[in-house]
Amino acid sequence: MQNCRNCPDVVARITGGAEVPWLSGCVEFYQENGCVLVVARISGLPEESKTGFFGFHIHQGGDCSGVGFSGTEGHYNPIGQAHPEHAGDMPPLIRCQGNAYLSFKTDRFSVNE
Repeated sequence: MQNCRNCPDVVARITGGAEVPWLSGCVEFYQENGCVLVVARISGLPEESKTGFFGFHIHQGGDCSGVGFSGTEGHYNPIGQAHPEHAGDMPPLIRCQGNAYLSFKTDRFSVNE
């Protein structure tokens, strides 16, 4: 059965840890003709960031716990590109009243990766 147009192929759930338990959201990934549409909806972004910008990446490790995300390993980088050309380097989230929405297309990875 083919995936419906409005259903994501993969969804990542975002939950905050001990330092920001109110952080939540989801990131949806849609495979579309050799590209991936990434749609992120995040709430509870901390106000401590003076710029309102938050780095947004896919990491190679699967454990986001620990101080400074110590279990995440490096950015997803299957072909050894220099930063900021890692497959997992994505545009930053920009906070607006604690929330962020981001939508972009990339050909740096597929949803199967």
